[in-house]
Amino acid sequence: MINAWRFGALRVLFRGACSVLLTVLSVSAVSETVESPFKSLDGEWAQGTIVRGQVRPGTEIQFLDRQVRVSDSGHFVIGLGRDFEPEARLLTRAPDGEEREHLFEVRQREYRIQRVDGVPQQTVTPDPEQVKRSREEAAQAWRARQVETDLLDFTETFVWPLRGRITGVYGSQRIFNGEPRAPHFGVDIAAPTGTPVRAPAAGVVTLTHPDMFFSGGTLIVDHGHGLSSTFIHLHKILVEEGERVAQGDIIAEVGATGRATGPHLDWRMNWFDQRVDPTFLVGPMDDDD
Repeated sequence: MINAWRFGALRVLFRGACSVLLTVLSVSAVSETVESPFKSLDGEWAQGTIVRGQVRPGTEIQFLDRQVRVSDSGHFVIGLGRDFEPEARLLTRAPDGEEREHLFEVRQREYRIQRVDGVPQQTVTPDPEQVKRSREEAAQAWRARQVETDLLDFTETFVWPLRGRITGVYGSQRIFNGEPRAPHFGVDIAAPTGTPVRAPAAGVVTLTHPDMFFSGGTLIVDHGHGLSSTFIHLHKILVEEGERVAQGDIIAEVGATGRATGPHLDWRMNWFDQRVDPTFLVGPMDDDD
């Protein structure tokens, strides 16, 4: 395990707000001959982002006090949540025991905030029985997102699960009668009920639920190393827990179940408890094949 207290002797600072691909890192602040532990590092350091990379085999990584899973080939993935602090700290330990600290400047994003006053209080505050049910269902989904497997499906190039008009974006938030509601952690895509939903990348189904209180028909797919996709408000789920799916497989149908005002797909992604923005992996919809 990496000992975070031993990093005072060797410290390297990496900063950058743009997407980076690091095949050779300059470490002149330490020594011109020190070899970087990273073979590649791909992804913008920003709130809500997913960063994928590859280190030299046998290298250990620690991030957010978590020992990050590294494959035999050195592949790993990490996620930064919606409100991640301005600086990310990543620790590495080489097979020879060399320990290093890497700091990355994290771009702070501005989110859409909508204030709505005059909403009936019964709409803002759910019934206690509904609260109890929703908490139990949230715990069930949380457990599914904590699954950590050695799957490497996260290394794929992700695709949109369907095409349509985007009606909701990651990070947005509503304030009802002065009380902030939970932020929106996905991307909403409007489509008629019954529209096929395809797997954006390969993975294994870890949760299916036909009708959760808030999210309605809910499906979670594990892509490996703690990265998962969640699809909610589904009309119908076409796969079973434990089933292996390939990219492009039809896994569900769009619906308006749960607390939805109309048919659409809400696609969310998590790296364990870090809620991340799927659009970082797929880019603008017009650019998708």
